Amino acid sequence: MSQNVITKSNVKSEGNKSVLKSAQRLVLAFQHLIAMFGATVLVPILTGFDPSIALIAAGCGTLIFHLCTKGKVPVFLGSSFAFIPVIISVTELHNGDLRYAQGGIVIAGLIYVIISFFVHKVGVNNIRKFLPAQVVGPMIISIGLNLIPTAYGMASENLIIAAITLSIALIITLFSKGFIKQLSILLAVTIGYLVSLKLGIVNTSLISEAPLLSIPNFTLPRFDFSSVAVIAPVVIFSSINGACWRYYYKWSSSWQKFIEDPGLNRTLLGDGLATVFSAFIGGPANTTYGENTGVLAITKNYDPSIIRLTAVLAIVLGVVAKIGGFLQSIPSAVMGGISLMLFSMIALIGFKTIKNEKVIFNIKNVLIMSVILILGIGTGLIEKKFGFTLGIPVTETVKISGVSLAAISGVALNAILNRKEIK
Repeated sequence: MSQNVITKSNVKSEGNKSVLKSAQRLVLAFQHLIAMFGATVLVPILTGFDPSIALIAAGCGTLIFHLCTKGKVPVFLGSSFAFIPVIISVTELHNGDLRYAQGGIVIAGLIYVIISFFVHKVGVNNIRKFLPAQVVGPMIISIGLNLIPTAYGMASENLIIAAITLSIALIITLFSKGFIKQLSILLAVTIGYLVSLKLGIVNTSLISEAPLLSIPNFTLPRFDFSSVAVIAPVVIFSSINGACWRYYYKWSSSWQKFIEDPGLNRTLLGDGLATVFSAFIGGPANTTYGENTGVLAITKNYDPSIIRLTAVLAIVLGVVAKIGGFLQSIPSAVMGGISLMLFSMIALIGFKTIKNEKVIFNIKNVLIMSVILILGIGTGLIEKKFGFTLGIPVTETVKISGVSLAAISGVALNAILNRKEIK
């Protein structure tokens, strides 16, 4: 009879493996941090919020989301672009006072929470009838394709650097194996950064001038009806977009249907509470991040604990200004090159959804998908070409347009044309 003998060498070997595994997890988490950083700080820069608070809010919001979803869903929550127009409108309405925008975002988050309770009461199967693959797939495609011009705009600052970064990421993803393959984004950004540093296009003063630690100026919200009336409607179509994202995780390595377990209601609850928390400390609304979704799709590593580690790093980043200075010094061309890959992966997820759900290409479904794609992608092109926004007016300055208009139209059209399947 053989016995397992515990020796010092065995203990040391196990300890080394544990340390190595911890180091690998930290590197993977840092890769997610790089992916989310640009967009998360861009929203506060455009709206006037403190970027450091936005990072802390994103980290705390992600942890709140994971608490609500029993730690099962590998999602990172960052600053939401959907709220940018309404935040600017409310801020201008109150002579630059962002606290009223915070108040509107708090109410928006609470509406998310109410919607989550409604979904729980009605049941996910009934909700899913209104979000079949012929609606969800084109929605995700529209989201990805709408993000690509933003990535190209960043890449166009130096197309050579962007091409180098993108090429390295693609080569590692396609031809490497194991842990190296999971680091394709981080390695590509690192090499792109080093090349940029060699060419002298990195603003190193952002690192040298940044203090080691910096405590953000947290602010409490203020409430009035006009602010709530402008901001709250955004929640309706943002929740539809959020529901579409949840479908993606059906194609994770474990093939878990997260829309059923832990449930769509819990993911919406996580979105809502994260947004409420963010607004209460002086940050923007939070939402599921496509950048991190793209990282998941590329690395095929869906471990939620790595996302939670990323959240902790984001919180640390909010107070350690030196690290933030380093990440801000990464040239836009580098981030643009890698974003082209991430956003293309998002669009690919939409095509996979249509394929894997075996959507029937009859005249009804083709019409539904066409309307979503035309509205989701075409409105942006019309605005650039003719200078006006096609959409549904919410206020004098805000319209439901683009992807939001596509989502509402797609759900409504599907409910009319496929009403027999919904009953």
